[in-house]
Amino acid sequence: MNQHIKKVVIPVAGLGTRVLPATKSIPKELLPVVDRPLIDYVVAEARDAGIEQIILVTGRGKSAIEDYFDHAFELEATLKAKAKGDILAEVEKTIPRAGDLSYTRQQAPLGLGHAVWCARAMVGDEPFAVSLPDEIVPHRPGFLRQMVDAYEEVGGNLVAVEEVPKSDTSKYGVIAPKVRKGALIEMTGMVEKPKPEAAPSNFRIIGRYILQPEIFRLLETQEKGAGGEIQLTDSMNKLNSSQAFHACVCVGVIHDCGSKLGWLQANVDLGLKNAELRDALGDFIRERIK
Repeated sequence: MNQHIKKVVIPVAGLGTRVLPATKSIPKELLPVVDRPLIDYVVAEARDAGIEQIILVTGRGKSAIEDYFDHAFELEATLKAKAKGDILAEVEKTIPRAGDLSYTRQQAPLGLGHAVWCARAMVGDEPFAVSLPDEIVPHRPGFLRQMVDAYEEVGGNLVAVEEVPKSDTSKYGVIAPKVRKGALIEMTGMVEKPKPEAAPSNFRIIGRYILQPEIFRLLETQEKGAGGEIQLTDSMNKLNSSQAFHACVCVGVIHDCGSKLGWLQANVDLGLKNAELRDALGDFIRERIK
């Protein structure tokens, strides 16, 4: 029986350069999509997947993220005094149970692989998940729930993937597939941003992973790769030579909010799904595109 996935590492130390200047003073993870910040969606997805311990890898200037998941006593008291119970209930939903959320610091921007490695002591010697906060899944079951279910079936290591046009493979990391059975693809490796004519597949890797703890030993000695950073993909490829790796073709929509266009698209999509906003927002959009 495979060991239950109890922990998720969420790297939140990035600078958010693709959405500057908005992220000059606001952590990109707190950019709102309708009425909730990006990080809230990712944490909610992890909770829905049965994750018990959430580990945020923070960096300089990210203390506002910690504040978001804490009590705001003056705000809560004001809402209570004004009998705004519905709003107060929504605010209180953001506060995790004491001890369920932990923080560690990435002291230098050395890449995703380094950020994950920074959480090694908190993860310990057990399999764990990684969720990137740029990408949000607004529906249930979330991609992480689908991956945890797949892990219960096959164990090993998993990456989430979705199919993209062959012409777009140069924008993403893609998998090299071996055998597909339903939603699971046994894979032989990963290739970062291949040209369409050289791409081993058109399944792009999404920012959701389930990894075995042996990845930490590889990350500790991993040399800098693309962009002069320690890349998680490089160590995953090494681990793939000795352990099983599967790609999980997840069902549903994922929004990449790390770009300005992706963030705007997420707001429109979720706004149109919001019962209070749907009609007025739809009317506004139709008027603007005439």
